[in-house]
Amino acid sequence: MITGYHTVAAYNHQKASIEQFCKVSDALTKAGIRTDIFSGVMGPVMNGIGNIGFVLIAVFGGYFAVKGLISVGVISAFIVYAKQFSRPVNEIAQIYGQLQTALAGAERVFKVLDEGEEEKRGTLFDDHGTAEISFENVCFSYQKGQPVIRNFTLHVPSGKKVAFVGATGSGKTTLVNLLMRFYDIDSGQIRVNQQNLSDLSRESLRKNVAIVLQDAALFSDTVENNLKYANENATVQQIQKAARMSCCEDMIERLPEGYSTVLAGQGERLSQGQRQLLTIARAFAADPKILIFDEATSNVDTRTEKAIQDAMQNVMKNRTSIVIAHRLSTIREADMIVVMDHGEMAEAGTHEELLRKKGKYYELYRTQYAGFST
Repeated sequence: MITGYHTVAAYNHQKASIEQFCKVSDALTKAGIRTDIFSGVMGPVMNGIGNIGFVLIAVFGGYFAVKGLISVGVISAFIVYAKQFSRPVNEIAQIYGQLQTALAGAERVFKVLDEGEEEKRGTLFDDHGTAEISFENVCFSYQKGQPVIRNFTLHVPSGKKVAFVGATGSGKTTLVNLLMRFYDIDSGQIRVNQQNLSDLSRESLRKNVAIVLQDAALFSDTVENNLKYANENATVQQIQKAARMSCCEDMIERLPEGYSTVLAGQGERLSQGQRQLLTIARAFAADPKILIFDEATSNVDTRTEKAIQDAMQNVMKNRTSIVIAHRLSTIREADMIVVMDHGEMAEAGTHEELLRKKGKYYELYRTQYAGFST
């Protein structure tokens, strides 16, 4: 609520927000009171039980001593034993509330620890300086019975640029997730350099793939270390070349300490376009065989978009590239444009070929550049 207070105020949602906060706060207060009551009562109760045991030992011990069955020393020993037995129980009772909090925290921690790790075994990426990608009758669903990708087949030659366009939810980003092996396919095959993706080591695959996402993710570290994130062995010359090819060299040099400038708060002092250019430079410094741009220009203005497009064109040279975009200006120069529709390939071809077909791509083009067709 605090983070989105502008939205709350804009929609006059203050009263409902306050009521919701009070409801949650009251529930938390009641739970806290119950916890305090239990933790406060347990100590005195256990002390009372210990004192009752002391009284019983004293009464029955005195009676047996009068009868001559036991000595006073035996009674004293029993009293000491009873105290030693009840002391740790009383101490545990005193911290009953803390134990309950610890158990609740441990339950959440162990739930995370019990999550399975990604399979790290597999064959190494067959690096011949090329990256040919093939999707063969790929099917995938996040939930069983609700397919997201249906019988998708596509061949991407090495060094070519392929763009995916289509409506939101058509499966564009899902294909990228499958290629990165964030998820495994239900059926079909994905091949890279004729190697089955399911047989490849995830680590080996991802060392040869770089991805630029819609939201630029930077770290609270120096500019240089951010650019070296995917390639720790990159030299200063390689980093500078990556910055130059990504059209952000001048911007970096204008920073107070240049490449040694520390980006605080994920680069909050930089504009969205500047952060995006840095992520493109980071991808270039990784020297990947496969390059993926997922809506890399969707959050920037037209002028910044042009700078990012120029940087993308420089970085994509001689690399197998996959571009996902809603703005058709980003993908007009692609070697192949694939139009997705409900998890299937509706049509594919170059920009000019698809316009001549007057299919779904033509409709998208008319919507963005020529007004809505009737």
